Amino acid sequence: MSLHANGSEPEAGSRTGVWLVGARGSVATTAVAGCAAVTAGLLPPTGMVTETTPFAGSGLPSLSSFVFGGHDTAGYPLPKKAESLAAAGVLPHWLPSAVLAELDAADAEIRIGGPLPADPRGDEELIADFAADIAGFASRCGAARTVVVNVATTEPAPAADDARLPPSSLYAAAALRAGCPYVNFTPSSGLRHTALRAAARDAAVPHAGRDGKTGQTLLRAVLAPMFRQRALDVRAWSGTNLLGGGDGAALADPGAAAAKNAGKNRTLHDTLGSLPEGKVHIDDVPVLGDWKTAWDHIAFDGFLGARMFLQTTWQGCDSALAAPLVLDLARLLARAHEAGITGPRPELGFYFKDPDGGSSALADQYTALLDFAERLREPR
Repeated sequence: MSLHANGSEPEAGSRTGVWLVGARGSVATTAVAGCAAVTAGLLPPTGMVTETTPFAGSGLPSLSSFVFGGHDTAGYPLPKKAESLAAAGVLPHWLPSAVLAELDAADAEIRIGGPLPADPRGDEELIADFAADIAGFASRCGAARTVVVNVATTEPAPAADDARLPPSSLYAAAALRAGCPYVNFTPSSGLRHTALRAAARDAAVPHAGRDGKTGQTLLRAVLAPMFRQRALDVRAWSGTNLLGGGDGAALADPGAAAAKNAGKNRTLHDTLGSLPEGKVHIDDVPVLGDWKTAWDHIAFDGFLGARMFLQTTWQGCDSALAAPLVLDLARLLARAHEAGITGPRPELGFYFKDPDGGSSALADQYTALLDFAERLREPR
């Protein structure tokens, strides 16, 4: 459980639950450890947009109010995962021991997800069980509200004739049933599954997604509007991603890679009006672990047909880029829920490759986000 800076626990009823699907993964572990470190004043909130001046006074819950739990099919304890991330240079080497109490508390609230192999439960039973896990967590922790965030490994897009919902959609349906705001930070189906569209549209809670925008697509969301606004004709846009870890292994599956690339391509198509030639290639390089390299090669025409090129390289740590956005989204959705705001939130497109509507240009998305922050200032 996170503590206030003075070491005291937040009072019951003032707590904000964050239920992480994929709770023992790298992103979730970094978010839990990072929240504890920032709350204790051990590290600054670098990368957290909600900690910047425009969000002061928006009524967002404090990080010290956060309590964590989640679902995962892995049994690897959260403190050990934090140690492995520290050994890989993702977390400071001293951090796992400094926030061990918070990691242990979160680990104690992780429940087995599914469906596991040979699981006899059908979709309805799984949804009911997952919703009960979430509700039980909120009751035990005294959380006024709980935000469910999917940070699990990317799954392939479901086939049209699949009789069962994919796991991401089971968790999403459970979040709605438990009355919780929901964030899909992955390219997986989640609430976008055809069977859940009506429920998502009419949901009595706010939700946002899909696929967090942390690296290559973040840069594309800045560069594509530049070409459009300067009337430069983009002829081809090709990219390559090298990454390891669980995401790298998952994206070696062509179906999962296709789900990932759909969001990357949306930014270009929406901004440029059509999709240029070229593809994005994703290569699993296990030795890279949580570190990612992305290259883009852009061919464009200028005045009198002069052919020109732009090449970019993005190198970053995926979990360190994603975790502050997860914390931002949990704060924003919790406050939206408190304010009675429901349904899909296109104002949060700033955070996603595949948002719930609105512009795909980062500057436009940032303006919409600031407008949303102003809306959250309204009396409760």
